[in-house]
Amino acid sequence: MLPSGDTVHVFTLANGDVTMRVLDYGGIVQSLETPDRQGTRQDVVLGFDDLEGYLRRSPYFGALIGRYGNRIAKGRFTLDGTVYTLAANSGPHALHGGLTGFDKVRWQVLQATDSSLVLRHVSRDGDEGYPGTLTATVTYTLTADHRWVIDYEATTDTATPVNLTQHTYWNLRGHGADPVQEHELQLAANAFTPVDSTLIPTGVLQPVAGTPFDFRTSQPIGARIDADDEQLRYGGGYDHNLVVSGPGDAAGLRRVAQVREPVSGRTLTMSTTEPGVQFYTGNVLDGSVTGKRGVAYVRRSGFCLEAQHFPDSPNQPAFPSTILRPGERRTSRTVYAFGVDAQRP
Repeated sequence: MLPSGDTVHVFTLANGDVTMRVLDYGGIVQSLETPDRQGTRQDVVLGFDDLEGYLRRSPYFGALIGRYGNRIAKGRFTLDGTVYTLAANSGPHALHGGLTGFDKVRWQVLQATDSSLVLRHVSRDGDEGYPGTLTATVTYTLTADHRWVIDYEATTDTATPVNLTQHTYWNLRGHGADPVQEHELQLAANAFTPVDSTLIPTGVLQPVAGTPFDFRTSQPIGARIDADDEQLRYGGGYDHNLVVSGPGDAAGLRRVAQVREPVSGRTLTMSTTEPGVQFYTGNVLDGSVTGKRGVAYVRRSGFCLEAQHFPDSPNQPAFPSTILRPGERRTSRTVYAFGVDAQRP
């Protein structure tokens, strides 16, 4: 139960060999079980056993993020000649929607079946400083071919920036296993958006060639994570927006990432209609957060692949626009597909 007295509900979605538990608080994915090459199912997302963990000290484990995922510099932007000041919750910057973002509200459940869940949240005008009343609808669907499909939709009555995403931390060997440096990652990204020392984009699109951000061919996540590189020092590892490249299908979906965990054989393939993906390697985890089954989540216990528009886009006119206006409907889709590589390491 929330401090307001509202009851939080847990929904179990299952299809084929994949099972998820989802809270209507924050749209949080509390667990996701999928089999390894021996057929043993294991929970591969970081999180907590109970609601109290998410209320007390969660680094956005498994949550829906909004109204604006990632950072907005100095917690302010100008739109149609008006300056808007946001709640600053990451130094001077606004991060992941502010002090009470979409990860910290109870979503309305519009529909629930054995394999899908439809959630809605109405964010009122002025919420965390953002203009307009925004209605966000998110649908989680598990398909029989082992895909988790996330469909986003948003409308507004006043022009406002919108950047919805999902912040699940993955460890394909199991949520309590060793850190993720040995996971092998391939990213379809020819460029990234470098940041300043406070993790705000400089506005440049930098080619990944010749940098530790080049995952165009599969590389262990940890191969270059501690390289002598200014960008890695700023993030304490990877915490950067990669610019998605390559053609999409008829629906605009592009396959962005492929991850393989060599011990379990589990694989994760990510596709999205969004122009960017934030690759984050759990750099701020330090063992002080105790998760499910008493596991202390140490540094780099999980990685995130957050489909998104670029950080600080309201202040970066060269970036793809995140402004949603009345009469428009913003939609996007992200798909995480689970599989197994039968080849032993």
